[in-house]
Amino acid sequence: MSMQTDFIFGAGTSSYQIEGAWNAAGKGPSIWDYHTRKPGAVYRMHSGDVACDHYHRFENDVTLMQEIGLQAYRFSINWPRVLPNGTGTINEAGLDFYDRLVDSLLEAGITPWITLYHWELPWELHIRGGWFNPDMPAHFEDYTTLMARRLGDRVKHWITLNEPQVFIGLGYANGVHAPGHKLSLRECLLGGHHAMLSHHAAVRALRAHVPGEALIGSAPVGIVFRPETESPADIEAARQATYHIKTPTTHTPEDLMACLWNSTWWIDAMVLGKYPEHGLKAFEGHLPANAQAEIEAAFAPTDFVGSNIYHGRTVKAGPDGGFVSVDLPAGSPRTTMGWDITPDILYWGGKFLYERYGKPMYITENGVALPELVNDAHAVEDPVREQYIKLHLRGLRRARDEGIPYAGYFHWSLMDNFEWEQGYSQRFGMVYVDYQTQERILKQSARNYAHIVREIVGMD
Repeated sequence: MSMQTDFIFGAGTSSYQIEGAWNAAGKGPSIWDYHTRKPGAVYRMHSGDVACDHYHRFENDVTLMQEIGLQAYRFSINWPRVLPNGTGTINEAGLDFYDRLVDSLLEAGITPWITLYHWELPWELHIRGGWFNPDMPAHFEDYTTLMARRLGDRVKHWITLNEPQVFIGLGYANGVHAPGHKLSLRECLLGGHHAMLSHHAAVRALRAHVPGEALIGSAPVGIVFRPETESPADIEAARQATYHIKTPTTHTPEDLMACLWNSTWWIDAMVLGKYPEHGLKAFEGHLPANAQAEIEAAFAPTDFVGSNIYHGRTVKAGPDGGFVSVDLPAGSPRTTMGWDITPDILYWGGKFLYERYGKPMYITENGVALPELVNDAHAVEDPVREQYIKLHLRGLRRARDEGIPYAGYFHWSLMDNFEWEQGYSQRFGMVYVDYQTQERILKQSARNYAHIVREIVGMD
């Protein structure tokens, strides 16, 4: 099959991780603004109060994006920056910031992709129940309507929720992320259900208020398994593992995370408008009443499947026709986050997710955390990141060659930033940030990124 050429590449960020200006110009607090102040919650008590100071330096950062050659930039709206209480009073200064950012991107020839929720839950909504409040879908729809009316004349690419597995699982099951709770599976599934309803409410609002055509999707974690060999049996085992949902057993935080850490419960709900039958069976007795009927009634179709894929676990066929986990060989490479580097995962992720959902695919995040130093020439060489990008894009290219409609790739991240509970101890960026001076240095990967994508993906 001949190569498709309708492909866009870019880089991503999120507001709390880069903007700083946490209480500037009328912005309200988010759950992360308070979570970072809890002793022990974040590495060395780091916070996003200043972060990369993107709020004050965005024009320079857009110039860097232009220098890198990005076609698109994925960023998130900080909900309490535009609605300090999450609902009600509008903060014009916050809206003006995003107006100026969008205009700056368009002037630079870069397509803006907006994520509506990348975990910046307004504190005032949190104390009113947050995702457990049945009014959350209506609040999220109102917020989405505000942003669609304000920016929809210029922004046509929208992502509703980033990684519900993370903001529900790590926020409410094991307490690692804001707001730091350890709740029951029943509670986590209730919060997750309201998040799924909020996704559909946002899709409806975007369709209603973005002039002309809008491209709309979401960005869940792509929890994908890869086969040990390419035998039919191992491939089928990896497919089963990718679609699997664990039945709870011990009800410890670790067990609850394992139950919530899957692809199909969340992506089925957002893309197919129904929860998977095997998930309903696994979670029987823990689900909100009428969950399936409510999600089916709320369903609003999306245009693509976004997926944040960094690595995958390996399985082989089990003796009973199921799957068995396989450890990688000793000495296999890992990132500073402790994640295995499994470059073919974009191939298997594209294959298995497209088989199930049948929509165009975007890799909405893929990247690597590495230790890096500024050298004597005041430059940052990151050949491992460059090789990581090359190897992963080869998997994506293989998928496209087989007819899987991968339509875009967003590298995570544009710049080094606040990495949640890890603080500033992890560097994911193509741009090096000195957090003391706010100096930016384009790493080797940034300078070569556009060339690498064009060469490997086969773009004209």
